[in-house]
Amino acid sequence: MLDLYKLDIFTRVVAAGSLSKAAEQLHMTQSGVSQHIRALEDALGTELFARGRRGVELTAAGQRLLSYCESIFRLVAEAELAVTDVAGLRAGQLTIGVTPGVSAYLLPEWVQMFGQRYPNLAVSTQTGTTPAIVAELRSGTLDLGAIEGELDNADTDLQQHPLREFDQYVIVGRRHPWWGRDEVQLSELAGQPMVMRQSSSQTRAWLDQALREQSLTPRVIAELDNLESIKRMVMIGTGLTILPLYTITAEQEVGALHPIPISGRPLRRTLRLLWRAARPLSPVAYAFRQMLVAHYGR
Repeated sequence: MLDLYKLDIFTRVVAAGSLSKAAEQLHMTQSGVSQHIRALEDALGTELFARGRRGVELTAAGQRLLSYCESIFRLVAEAELAVTDVAGLRAGQLTIGVTPGVSAYLLPEWVQMFGQRYPNLAVSTQTGTTPAIVAELRSGTLDLGAIEGELDNADTDLQQHPLREFDQYVIVGRRHPWWGRDEVQLSELAGQPMVMRQSSSQTRAWLDQALREQSLTPRVIAELDNLESIKRMVMIGTGLTILPLYTITAEQEVGALHPIPISGRPLRRTLRLLWRAARPLSPVAYAFRQMLVAHYGR
């Protein structure tokens, strides 16, 4: 009889592309992973991987087994979801990967809401870029991902659920001449000193593209990888920035930052939940997803 544990290790190796990467994700030694794969191959009487310098590739038999594994684990997950009462669990954990803005300004409320509903369950979080979260979802390290913005159309192995669209605002400090304005045209940003995310971030790539579509080239005076640093620079009068409202709630309440709506053609980004398409969500992850869907009303 096939061992589900070994089949799971097999699928992790496929997703990781190498024994060493799979071992790292599974917190095992490479030799331990190799022994499980060899035992599975011995039990089936066929090689599942062709091993090379760059990693491993599935053989024809491995491809067939992978297809069955996807069906097997889908049925296991569906059975678990069908009969599990999440509220009655004495223990359980969800692992979610989130982008920096979600981590700092939205995630704490999510964890609090979940803890109030399910006090016996824990939430483990990782903060990273969208590409890093996608990679961790594919490897099976994460149950869910939450990102601000876009998902590559090529990521067909992931499911996504848009939670809410957030308008982006021009953010200024008290010393800025635009303080108190009710609205601003996007074209007015031409020549304005701006504080922005680092050029390698997906948020920055999205914003640059949105401005290019309006034939605007931003005058970037600072590039920072931390939203708190960006807000601090704007507060002391160093240019302006573009952020969603949820990132400046505290500063707006005390009158330290002022959000200005963009009129005409506002900028919007979508908050999305992601998970692997190959396997249904675990009962705990499903409960977390449903809580957020209800919270955002979508």
